[in-house]
Amino acid sequence: MKWTLSQLQKHRSKEFPIDEMVNLDEIKEIDQTIRSVSPMHITGRADIDSSKVSFHLKIKGHLVLPCSRTLVDVNYPIDVETTETFLLKGLDYETDEEVHQVKGDVIDLNPVLQEILLLEVPIQVFCDEGSSEEGAPQSGKDWEVIHEQKKDKIDPRLAGLAKLFDQSDPSSNS
Repeated sequence: MKWTLSQLQKHRSKEFPIDEMVNLDEIKEIDQTIRSVSPMHITGRADIDSSKVSFHLKIKGHLVLPCSRTLVDVNYPIDVETTETFLLKGLDYETDEEVHQVKGDVIDLNPVLQEILLLEVPIQVFCDEGSSEEGAPQSGKDWEVIHEQKKDKIDPRLAGLAKLFDQSDPSSNS
């Protein structure tokens, strides 16, 4: 996703829609835990004026990451909305958002998209118990995983207190 400044300036007063499928496999080299990257669907628009270009983007796709318990492949969905601003001139630009300086005559969104995806990788990912046969086993020889169910059991020592709340307050009879 590269554009020259002259290509973008042609769309200065018009809407500049973005709808592309982008392959960002290079992030696997940066983060070794990412096993696979689906083609990312990038949609949005660009607002172009004489001093800056703002990209309003929505990124959808998925990453394949290892399960933190079993190392089984887990599809981790990516659905991110972001606004990225590129300054065309070296002006002092006061804003709360992060801005990027344009180097040369080309705006390249791929490094920015890679950074966004890397920030979306969670510390831990867990596979669903029933979704994969390769996941952690739930039973074996002479054992099985049990799930404790919480019971609202009243302590017998405090059962007398519960009766106090059931009785009507004699001072409230009017």
